[in-house]
Amino acid sequence: MEYSVLSNTTQFYFFMNVFQLVGTPRSEYGKKAAKALRQEELVPCNLYGLGENKTFTVAENDVRKLIYTPDTMAVELTIGEEKQMAVVKELQFHSISGRVLHIDFLAVDEKKSVTVSIPVKLEGLAEGVKAGGKLALQARKLKVNGIYTQIPNRVVVDVTSLGLGKKIAVADIQLEGLKLMNPADMCVAEVKATRQSKQA
Repeated sequence: MEYSVLSNTTQFYFFMNVFQLVGTPRSEYGKKAAKALRQEELVPCNLYGLGENKTFTVAENDVRKLIYTPDTMAVELTIGEEKQMAVVKELQFHSISGRVLHIDFLAVDEKKSVTVSIPVKLEGLAEGVKAGGKLALQARKLKVNGIYTQIPNRVVVDVTSLGLGKKIAVADIQLEGLKLMNPADMCVAEVKATRQSKQA
């Protein structure tokens, strides 16, 4: 898998994988029609960003690997005879069963920037943890804006040099060619003091 290591060597990332998904154009609308589709294990979907929105369905089993993954993926949608790259914009789940009820996709291309949320993963044994502190991940996802082909599926932050009582903020993370949309002072990870570290 292709990856890029940044100059400060504290963050690196893998570019988004492409997930292939086949959809069927949808002709019937409304709650009754949507309920009937779900009984057939089909998921109603919308595709935005192309001027005219498209409505379609996908098989519930076909989207499991897209939805139940920690990584962010680009989606190659095939709807009828048309293909379009997209990203997941919004997911709706059943409050009790957890089944996916609806998916909104946003069309993307290599000329238009898009904002997506990507997961954060911490790597390394922090110096502060060696001193008795506890490492805490405070931001599980970050909002990143850029061309979809340059957006990572996750950001891996090396916390090896993070000392006791220290933190990594959004401003400390540099992703080449991309813009982080979260507040610059938002804490991403920190090493908190514990009773053990205070007694040391």
